[in-house]
Amino acid sequence: MESLQVIKYPLATEKSIRLMEAENKLIFVVHDRANRTDVKKAIEEVFKVKVAKVNIYTMKGKKRAYVKFAKEFPAIDLATNLGLM
Repeated sequence: MESLQVIKYPLATEKSIRLMEAENKLIFVVHDRANRTDVKKAIEEVFKVKVAKVNIYTMKGKKRAYVKFAKEFPAIDLATNLGLM
C-alpha cells in the first residue's frame, strides 16, 4: 500500500491533544485495509520520524491508528507542522 493512501488525516480532538501532551501520541484516520506495519512505514516515510508503537481501532466505521513516537520526536512538534496546534 502506498504511504499517502494509508494515512487519510490526523485527528484534532480533545482526547488526541491530551494523548499528545501526556503520552507522545497522535491519532490518525487510516485506510480500512491498513495494518500496523503499513501505518508505521507510512508515518516514518512521510513525516521523517521514528515510530515506537502503533495501535489500531475501528470506531464509527473509521479505522484509527494511535501512533506513539520515539522520545527524540515530540508529537507536539509534528502536530504544529500539521497545523493541529
